[in-house]
Amino acid sequence: MEISCPAIKPDAVPRREFLQFLGAGALGLALAVRSAKADTDSGSAPLPPFDLSPGPKKLRGLFPIGATPFTPDDKLDLESLAAQVTFCNRGGVHGFAWPQGASNWSALTESERMEGAEAILAAGKGGAATLVIGVQGKDMGAVTRYAKHAAKTGADAIISLPPVNVTDEKVLLDYYQQVGRLTELPLFVQSHGSMSVDLIVEIFKTVPTMRQIKDEAGVPLERVTELRRRTDDQLRVFSGQGALTLIREMELGVVGHCPYTGLADVFAAAYDLWHGGRRREGFDMFGRILAFGSLGVADQNRLLISRGVFKTDVTFRPAPSGAAAPPRAGLRISDQGVHDGLDHYLKPYLRA
Repeated sequence: MEISCPAIKPDAVPRREFLQFLGAGALGLALAVRSAKADTDSGSAPLPPFDLSPGPKKLRGLFPIGATPFTPDDKLDLESLAAQVTFCNRGGVHGFAWPQGASNWSALTESERMEGAEAILAAGKGGAATLVIGVQGKDMGAVTRYAKHAAKTGADAIISLPPVNVTDEKVLLDYYQQVGRLTELPLFVQSHGSMSVDLIVEIFKTVPTMRQIKDEAGVPLERVTELRRRTDDQLRVFSGQGALTLIREMELGVVGHCPYTGLADVFAAAYDLWHGGRRREGFDMFGRILAFGSLGVADQNRLLISRGVFKTDVTFRPAPSGAAAPPRAGLRISDQGVHDGLDHYLKPYLRA
């Protein structure tokens, strides 16, 4: 690295100032070298080069979990639901999954699940975003119907939470082995509760279509390295929990991240920058998301209204008792506050 500076004769300045100047130059050179190294070597786990070229849909990147809007008379709003997929494709978001926990899947009827999946897959036809359909259900018969329907209607992959209130790992292994036999689609396991690394590895070894895990069991960041090591780095680890530790996740080798949909395009921009070798810029882009969150706790569904994805009169059906995640603590931000925050701070960085 070449650093130029004006020529200064030692006898032109006092000796102390001359030595200070030389010291400052050496420090600047050291910091420049350290900065360049950080841009290329940041992270504790090396990652393969990220392929940003067009081609087959990839199981990597930002895969937001879709929200579930309803009309004022409590009918599933298929138009607004599908608009999330259009939003993701317009914003360069890599994938989209529905219905999962953030979608309040347990509040949906079977017919709503089927109709919603059809609307999402129709909206995404021809787009770049990889579309993942959730297949967990009240029993194995329902799971089978959801999985077969997803395959028939053009899903790119399926995902399943474990059966509700089941903790026996032999039962869970059997469940995912059954799900893996239902279709040839790639299967995401969404871990939950106390599902162990041993269990995830055993599913990986015995279910050929399971090469993806959305890991939300235990302390996920403490499990990534072991999951990668024990599967010879063949298991693609995705994060949940809003992807609020995105930079550390990428440093550890997490290849997919599942935030809410409202700022998924900004998340995707941070991801693309970081994996494109511009890690400091990716870091800064992610910082804008965290700074926006510091304005107050925004209702993620209302955020989609503010961004014009959902109609202004959509409603949201509450999850059954005990099924919803506890609300995030903090000062709530109004709809106007969300709108103003987007306009004042994030507008230049919104891709959709």
